[in-house]
Amino acid sequence: MSSYVCRIADDAGAVLRRTYPAATSEDCRRHFESEGFCVLSVRRERRKLSTLLRGSDRKIKPRDFIMFNQEFTAMIRAGFPVLRCLEAIGGRTKNPALKSVLGRVENDIRHGKALSEAFAPFEDRFSKVYTAALMAGEISGTLPETIGQYIGYAKTVDRTRRRIRSAMTYPTLIICFSLVLLFLMLNFVLPNFSEFYADFETQLPYLTSLLINFSLFVRRNAIIWPTLAAVLIFLYWRMKRNREMRRRWDEMKLRVPLARPLIVESAVSLFSRTLSLLLGAGASLVEAVGLASQAIPNKFLVGRMETVPADIRNGESLSEALGKTVFFPPMALDLVRIGESSANLSGMLRELADVTEERIQQKLDTLVTLVEPVVIILTGVLVAGMLLAVYLPIFRIIQVVQ
Repeated sequence: MSSYVCRIADDAGAVLRRTYPAATSEDCRRHFESEGFCVLSVRRERRKLSTLLRGSDRKIKPRDFIMFNQEFTAMIRAGFPVLRCLEAIGGRTKNPALKSVLGRVENDIRHGKALSEAFAPFEDRFSKVYTAALMAGEISGTLPETIGQYIGYAKTVDRTRRRIRSAMTYPTLIICFSLVLLFLMLNFVLPNFSEFYADFETQLPYLTSLLINFSLFVRRNAIIWPTLAAVLIFLYWRMKRNREMRRRWDEMKLRVPLARPLIVESAVSLFSRTLSLLLGAGASLVEAVGLASQAIPNKFLVGRMETVPADIRNGESLSEALGKTVFFPPMALDLVRIGESSANLSGMLRELADVTEERIQQKLDTLVTLVEPVVIILTGVLVAGMLLAVYLPIFRIIQVVQ
């Protein structure tokens, strides 16, 4: 579905500029004419080539969505109706995906849908948590406060993800540099030295012979590597679309010793913060637990959470139901139990999320501190070994010449 930019005039003669997603320009024209506007012009919205190449017409960045909700909340608190807020924000939004969503939400609200119902078809773009928070805010009559709580939640989640990404940036760059260096040595340096050594007809050391043979194999079978890369990309794409394959892959991640604590604690943190938000917005515990489970990134752990809502319906407490999932640590279960007994479950879950996030950050700092020197040492050993393999025959040739 394309987006069209329309110049329209209202009854007072004011000329407005609106963007609306539609199948054709005629559908867009009929939409505004049915609302009583005079359509002056309709043109297809142009999208930059870089945007098309990135495929960002479906991606909504967390920052853009947070900014939208901040503006939306401020306008609602100022007394503006929801429809007018969406029109104003959608008209100046630069993100094409968000602009398209807001246009379709605005259209659904005009036809009588509630705000949460209008956002529900787009849960794949952001989160089911958002629509659940909107629904709870509409029922309780505290929509601005509920959206404000969601903004705080979204900011915290986004900040945590950015910390993890930032912590892994430096080790990733070092590894990529090492791979590029290895590729250059194998493809350009070693083959030239092999021709040089062949002229002297001398026996090469085992290490040198091994590296040269491997280098020649890489050059002679160059077509294998792009084919292998394409196969890996295809398998990754299939894995993301296949729920069972993704679940098995996430289960394999939990078997990595250093990764398991980070994955489990991230799951506990996201679940606790999401559940705290939904309970604070007025959602029921059973419904909130089911939605909060979907916020866990690891699909294998999500599967472990499937029985929790049913256990709560059968009369068990939240702490007892979470204990059956096995992966919740004793400290988390104790805090949940305290929250239940003190009738402050939402606040205690928020505290649990804060504590867990601090532990994740400490472990990340420690992991990065250990990974950096290990990667540097391995890179140095790799380069030194290749240089040694290159220069050992030179020393032998010098001895033969002498």
